[in-house]
Formats: sequence, structure tokens, C-alpha cells
Amino acid sequence: MKKWQIFFFFFISSLSLNAQTTTVKKAQTSFNKAQSYLKSDNFDLAKIALKEAVNTDPSFQYAFIQLGDVNRRLKEFNDAKSAYKSALSIGNIIGGRVYYCLGEAELNTGDYSNAFHHFTMFIADYKGSDKDFISGANKYLKDCAFAIEAVKKPVIYQPINMGQEINSVHRDYFPAITADGKQLIFSRNTDNNEDFFLSEKEGERWSIPIPLSAKINTPNFNEGAQSISPDGNYLFFTGCGRPDGIGRCDIYLSHKEGNTWGEPFNLGNKINSEYWESQPSISPDGSTLYFVSNRPGGLGSYDIWKSTLQSDGYWSTAVNLGPQINTPYDENTPFIHPDGKTLYFSSNGWPGLGNKDIFLSRMNEKGQFIIPPQNLGYPINTFNEETGLIVSADGAEGLFSSDLKGGYGDMDIYRFIMPEDKKPNPVTYVKGTIKDKETGALLAAEIQIVDLKKGTVVYNDYTSAQNGAFLAVMPMGTRYAFIVNAEGYLFYSENFNLTTANSLKPFEVNIELLKLKTGGNVVLKNIFFNTNEFTLLPESLTELKQLLELLKSNPKISIEIQGHTDNVGNDIANEKLSFNRAKSVYDYLIASKIDAEKLSYKGYGKQKPIAENQTEEGRRKNRRTSFVITKI
Repeated sequence: MKKWQIFFFFFISSLSLNAQTTTVKKAQTSFNKAQSYLKSDNFDLAKIALKEAVNTDPSFQYAFIQLGDVNRRLKEFNDAKSAYKSALSIGNIIGGRVYYCLGEAELNTGDYSNAFHHFTMFIADYKGSDKDFISGANKYLKDCAFAIEAVKKPVIYQPINMGQEINSVHRDYFPAITADGKQLIFSRNTDNNEDFFLSEKEGERWSIPIPLSAKINTPNFNEGAQSISPDGNYLFFTGCGRPDGIGRCDIYLSHKEGNTWGEPFNLGNKINSEYWESQPSISPDGSTLYFVSNRPGGLGSYDIWKSTLQSDGYWSTAVNLGPQINTPYDENTPFIHPDGKTLYFSSNGWPGLGNKDIFLSRMNEKGQFIIPPQNLGYPINTFNEETGLIVSADGAEGLFSSDLKGGYGDMDIYRFIMPEDKKPNPVTYVKGTIKDKETGALLAAEIQIVDLKKGTVVYNDYTSAQNGAFLAVMPMGTRYAFIVNAEGYLFYSENFNLTTANSLKPFEVNIELLKLKTGGNVVLKNIFFNTNEFTLLPESLTELKQLLELLKSNPKISIEIQGHTDNVGNDIANEKLSFNRAKSVYDYLIASKIDAEKLSYKGYGKQKPIAENQTEEGRRKNRRTSFVITKI
């Protein structure tokens, strides 16, 4: 049950309490004034009038109870505790409802043991039939029990202000950071107008933030609660009151082409509704958008929903994440980590330390979030409201906004070292540029990364001819094919084996593509065989399809498929092995309806090394399958 609902329940029904009234006329006059203020929702003046009433008559129990209710409504929980305790000290409380209110005030000030005691007393004394009160008390008992143990086992937590390079005298909040940690986009509220600001990391320092883009920031509407794709090219954000809005607040998308942000557009009625949609978070592959909505059909008032990008380029109808994440209470500020499996979010429904706590849940192999979510622990979470956590791609740091003491303004952005067991799954990334090998010109090209074990595409996007740049994250634990295609060029492929701990270091590559012409040579880095065998392994299919597509798209091309070995072993055996491996690729293409006249194959054994054979790394490079264009 909502706090305001509980408050009004007590305000309306508290006359039924067997509580002490007053015979002091002045106290009654002040009390009556308070009732008038309450009817017009003027809680501050009601509080003053009720204080006058209890100061005039310290035995005015009913006024103390109402004073506690008003303070609780104003979230002044210490004052609420004092008022309820004064009411209880007078005695003659029947029904136990004041115990509930006192327990809630104690829970929201971190007084967990006393809160547990008073919720227990409420359950024992309450004679009413309102199930919401019983379920609420039981829920709060779980919070208290959890909090009492969590405080005994604090996690290491030292929030560090990100400094005046980022923070200002204004409200700075809701950070979003790219996977390489080089770009930080955050919201800033200046004169009640929310806009996005960008800061870039130069060495170890952040640049002075500048407004993100006049195409996104507006003077008349608020922009906030954003999510940036790992490569920094897609910004999902919340826009409220815009002319093309569907509801009160909608989710919008802007795409960065080169160095220029495009006009944002509404994501449409499969995601947005006539209700409130906000706080988007995009998965690293760009295929799933998580967000918060208060639309009907959820489990609570505010729930986390998701929509998936379909093959036709449109978003699917949003679905609720269900009881694995959502509760009958509120969930908000989802953040899906670049590992694609760890979801951080805030909730006041799962057992926690007070108002809202930050939780994490990990997705299993079936794509389901594991129950129950894991509380990040004390003192990351406290009796205050904790929301809006994001975690760097390497999992090392958490970033959030708060009004902690010693800040520069209304609210600042902070960072802290993530506890080891609260970190996401490890990821790395590959970044670089695409150029023409002969001219050095930057190219527009398609980048595709495929999980070779599952055969699924984990990244698929295009570079811009303005900067030729790309960045893609890759979760650890598998092997990936990395493929670059550009019109009029031979494709480029690479293989990233991320199955060992020492492969966490990011990859930075500058790729030079060869134009389609006679003599063009490509090493097929994702063609796999078992040792001393020539049967193509299933993981080779991704690369074979690329070669097949190249030949079908350019029917005039003829190629020679080549097999190569290192210099270890018998020369005759090596030539035979390389011949058979080249033939295996040839056979696949023939079976795929490629004209045999366009194809030839040969085994070169050790004759054409591309690296020294003195090291294992060099020998590995020499053991390869490639092709060369013989005619075009």
C-alpha cells in the first residue's frame, strides 16, 4: 500500500481510535485549524497548528497521532517517531495502528530493531480486516530482518565525487557512459529545464561538460533519464510534453551519424502509451529496450517492461518483466550492463533497508532473470532512497547521483568501487576505424560480431564515412567472429577467443580494406578444423557464408582457395593436409551452387608463411585457410 494511502487512511479513520481528546479550548482551536489546513493539503501549516495543540495540552493524544501522520506524509520521519512515541506514552491505544505508523517511521530512519518490534506488535494487536495493512506489515518485517543482518555485514563503499570538472552548482544526475569509459552523458537541471551534457575523458581528466546537441536539448521541454549504447552512437531518452508525444512522458531515440546527432524520434505506440514511460536502458546488441511504465497490466504501480527489436526493424509490443523482477510495489531505474545479462534496478518491493534499494539480477542461459534479485547491501543501500545506478563496462565502478555532503551543487555525480560479488559478468570490447588500404579514406562499413558457439549475432551496425569508427562489446567466455563488409571491397575477418582470463584487455584495431581486384588476398580467420584433420567444424559456417555471399554478389569473380601449414612435421603430409582443407572449402561452395569454373583450390603446405615459424604465435598464423582473386 502506498504511503499516502496509509496516511489518508489514518487521517480519515483515526477518530475511531480510542485516543485521548482534549478539554483545553485553546488546544481544540489549534486542532480545528489543523483540520482546515489538511482539507486543503496544506501540510506545513497543519503541522504548525498541531504542534500548538500538543504544546498547549501535552495529553492531547489524538493530536500527537495526527502530528505523526503529517510528519510521515512530509517524510520527516524523526519528527514522526517523536510524535507517535508521545502518543503511546499517554497510554490507552487500542487497535495497534499507531504501531504500524511508528514502525514505518523507524524503518525509514534506520531504527530497524525497534521497527521490527512495533510491526510485530501491530500484527498482534490489529483487529481490522484490511489485508493491505497485514501484508504491508509482513513486508516491512522482512525489510527489518534483512536490514538488521545487512548492517552487521557492511560492504566496502567509498563514494567519490567526480569533481567540479563534471559537477556544477546545478543538479547533475543520471549518468550514462560508453563502454570505453571515454564519454559521459548526464542530465543537468538549470532553471527548471533539464538538458543533456557531454564530457569526454582526456587522459585521466574529464573535459568541461558541453550541451549535447541542439537537436536533442530543447528550451521548452525536459529531456532526461537517458541510456547510451556502448559505442556512444544511440541515445535513448525520456521526453515529456513534446508535440509528438503519446503520453505524459515518452521514450525517444537519436542516432549519431559520424560526429553529428540526428533528430530524435518517438519510438511509437509499441513502447509508449497514454501513460508514463521513462528510464530506458538498451542492451549491448541493441535488440532489447528495458524501461519503466505505470501502464495497466503490471504487478505494481511502476514496473520494468521490455521491448525487442524485430527483424523488420520495428519494436515489438512491450511486455512486463514479471515477478522475477517486478513486485506489487515500485521498480525503477533499470540498467542492463554491457554483458547483456546483469540487470541493476531499484525497488521498494524486495527485502531491503528502507525506501528504495538497488538490486541486481542475472539472466540464465534460458534468458530468464534469476529469483530473488540480490540486494547490493549496506551501506550502498540505506534507509534513504537509492536509485539510478549504472556500472562501467569493465565492472570496476558504479556511478550514481546524490546530494551527499561536500558536493558542488544540488545533486552531484559520484563513483565507487563495485564489491566483487556485485560485479557484472566480465566483458571486453573491440574498437577502431575502417579505411581504404590504398587511399587511407575513411569508409562506411558493416561491422558484425557473431558468437561462434551459438551462431548468434551479438553486434551488427555500420560505421560512418565521417569517422569510420566503431566500438562493440563482447562478453567473456566464448569465441567470436569479427567481420567487416564494405561495398566494392573484400571482406575482412578476425577471430577473438575470449575463453581465457588474459583476454580481458580491450582490442584496438585499425582495419584497411582491399578493393575488389585481381590478386586480392583474404585470410579466412574463422575457418576451423581439428588438429591434423580436414573436416570443417560447425563454427566455420559464419565465415563460409561470408565467402558465399561475396561470390554470389560478384558473379564475375574467380578465386583460388588456398590451404597452408606451419613447418612442423613431414612436408608431404603437410601439403596433403593443406590440400584437403582447401578442398573442404571448395566442396562447401560447390554444394552451395557456386559454379565450379569460378573456383580452384591448392595446398601449399609450408611454402607461403606470413609469420616466423620460431614461435607458437607465428606457427598459429601460418596454419590458415585463405583465398586469392584470380579473375574479376
